[in-house]
Amino acid sequence: MKPPPFLLGAALLFWGWQTGFLIVGGLMAVALESPRVIRARWEFSNDDFSRIWTFCTLLLLAAAIYGFTANEGPSNFRGFFDQPNLHTERGAGASTARTMASLIRWLPMIFFLFLATQAFSSQQGVPLETISLILRRRWKRAQRLGQPPPPSRVMNISYSYFGLCLTAASAHTGEDHTFYWGICVLLAWALWSQRPWRYSPALWAAALAVAIVLGYFGQGGLGRLQRYLETLNPPWLVNFSRRGFDASQSKTALGQIGRVKGSSKIVIRLEPKSKSSAPALLREASYRVYKGQVWYAGNSRNDFENIIEETNRSVWVLLRGKTNTAAVNLACYLPGGSGLLPLPGGSGRLEKLAAYLLKKNSAGAVVAEGPGLVMFDAYYGPGPTIDSPPEPREDLTVYPRESFAVDQVLSELNLPENSTTDQKLRKISQFFQSKFSYRTWQDAPAGANDSPLGRFLLQTRQGHCEYFATATVLLLRKLNIPARYAVGYAVHEVSGSKYIVRQRDAHSWCLVWNEDKKSWEDFDTTPASWVAVENQRASSWQVLSDAWSRFAFELSKIRWGQTQLRTYILWALVPILGLLLYQILFRSRRRRQSLERGGSSRLLVWPGLDSEFYELEKALVDRGLTRASSEPLSAWLLRAANTPSLYEVKEPLHDLLQLHYRYRFDPQGLDPSGREALRREARTCLAKMR
Repeated sequence: MKPPPFLLGAALLFWGWQTGFLIVGGLMAVALESPRVIRARWEFSNDDFSRIWTFCTLLLLAAAIYGFTANEGPSNFRGFFDQPNLHTERGAGASTARTMASLIRWLPMIFFLFLATQAFSSQQGVPLETISLILRRRWKRAQRLGQPPPPSRVMNISYSYFGLCLTAASAHTGEDHTFYWGICVLLAWALWSQRPWRYSPALWAAALAVAIVLGYFGQGGLGRLQRYLETLNPPWLVNFSRRGFDASQSKTALGQIGRVKGSSKIVIRLEPKSKSSAPALLREASYRVYKGQVWYAGNSRNDFENIIEETNRSVWVLLRGKTNTAAVNLACYLPGGSGLLPLPGGSGRLEKLAAYLLKKNSAGAVVAEGPGLVMFDAYYGPGPTIDSPPEPREDLTVYPRESFAVDQVLSELNLPENSTTDQKLRKISQFFQSKFSYRTWQDAPAGANDSPLGRFLLQTRQGHCEYFATATVLLLRKLNIPARYAVGYAVHEVSGSKYIVRQRDAHSWCLVWNEDKKSWEDFDTTPASWVAVENQRASSWQVLSDAWSRFAFELSKIRWGQTQLRTYILWALVPILGLLLYQILFRSRRRRQSLERGGSSRLLVWPGLDSEFYELEKALVDRGLTRASSEPLSAWLLRAANTPSLYEVKEPLHDLLQLHYRYRFDPQGLDPSGREALRREARTCLAKMR
């Protein structure tokens, strides 16, 4: 089924207008409509069509590989060949959606060669076995077994390409209504030639106009419904998102009855650089205000500031003038394209970080927006940090409900009034190490009014890291030492020359202010036995889950552009594409030249194509007895035989047609005697006609 004249050209111009490729669309439109003027045609074989289809498929694969391994996704033609540039589209949405939109816009160009081959082919269509794997397998099986292959069917793909152009045009970036009205015009143009003839044109046009108006108001209503649903923000949707640390608050499990469970899933991979030792802790955020078993960021919640990237790209300076004495390579995930970075204490510089945007706040939290996986080098060392100096109103405040239990513990500690800060820290650390134990299970409280932290300090003296960190912060504040509550991960599990961090390694500890050095330092009072306790709960299937995690990690590196694999794949595809083009352009020419020199052809001849009946059919046409379209061959021969000059071949023509049908369509074909009869009767009829 052919489209109306110039419909494909108009569709390509519309696609180019909507996607910014107007010049390219215009050139492609001229090329596709030129066969209406250029009469030259090429006889492409089925193998030629197969090679061109394979070429277009490989071209699509190459574009997809390059696009999905480039973090920012290809946004224009040049973006497929330039080096990845993550900095031209800061604050953009998910890179996967952006890449998919680009690939959709490119589809008409990727498959243009296939349609152009059909346009300049003498078949005016594409053999179905070229694009159908099932038909291709049947054809090859018949060829391998020496059987007659199934009948070849040809399909015109013009309307399929027309739909492809409209789909690609839908991936435009404009916000006006030109796309809707343009697609309505093109669809009306295409449907007009296929309209039912039993209805009047006026009635058909009225029905189409009603459909267009309803579609216009319908798509506007869907847009308003989407905006309304976005404003609802139902809380139950939050349950489907991945739980992680939040820079604004940390909801502790203090008071939770039962066991605090941790997963064995690997969330961070770490490798020390330049003979540096691995940091013991990776901090994601810290908090200042404790109320009702929740730690809040306080004033630092909304004081995020953008970090300006250096001119040499992928380098982010967190603290200028910082002396960094150690470095570590980190690989972590950013679910949804945004998340807190786990950084060693005292980090001053990040390199090779492919992020769109980086922000930090005065509580030491660093938020990154970028691909789903980031791999970077963190340089750190002792001394100043990005955290702000202590504020008495927040960093020395104790929630009144916890004051009684904290005061009781301080009385038990019996610290001398002239104790230094270091002496106080040692005393508190010894107190927790000697008189407390790590436990993930919590029993129900005996009294309804008991504070979870108070029960921990005065009664059970068993708890997980959140109990120890919270109690330490409040004890230090009571001693007039500024302190903050920190969350992140503990690094302890070695994997070859690297380290892995699991979800169950999530940890809480205390940040204490060093007045002499004017910096915040880590202070962890959780008993060291907590690591062994957590490891005891490891699954017996952990080896298999770690292997799967490694496999998923390598796939993520490819997906999010953290390897050089895309470059290697593209270079590997270049010779393959070149070989296909060579075969398409020159192999058919050599085959024709071989035939002209009398060489044998290896092309498979379909059964019955050498029937002498076709010579007789041509002779009848030359006498002016043209066969009408859709007229059965038997009816045409009967009509031709009724011509007075051909009356004597009427009976032979009927017998000859039966032999031809058997030779052409019967799977058994004709035996040698039947084949000779077909040849003899055809020559006899031709002689009588002359």
